[in-house]
Amino acid sequence: MISVSPFLFVQMANFILLIFILNAILYKPIRNILIERKKKIQGYEEAIETAQQGAAESEQTFQAKISEARKKGLQEKELLKETGQEEEKRVIKEINEKAQADLEAVRAQIAKDAESARGKLKGEIKAFSAAIAEKILGRAVS
Repeated sequence: MISVSPFLFVQMANFILLIFILNAILYKPIRNILIERKKKIQGYEEAIETAQQGAAESEQTFQAKISEARKKGLQEKELLKETGQEEEKRVIKEINEKAQADLEAVRAQIAKDAESARGKLKGEIKAFSAAIAEKILGRAVS
């Protein structure tokens, strides 16, 4: 038959005591360290996620501002282009007006000079006609 030794109870008590001691000295600190580590990792993951969201929002804001700046730049470019074209038209108009005025002045001067030349030639017509007649006839005409 099986005999139960009193040392069996001592060993069982020793084993239970050893479980409590190991639990208090070894297992609980390790579990606490693992729990803290898990909390830290979760905190880091949350911080990373928050930072990524912030970066995404910043990127969207940046892209929106760039888009807005491009639109504004294009508008300013078009405005400057239109202003330049208007200025070009004004300058060309002024140049054309000045050229027309100069042309009219030159035409008036030419007409005046032509009239003056006609007047001089009318006074000398008789002398020219006599000289031409002499050359054609070969003798003096009176």
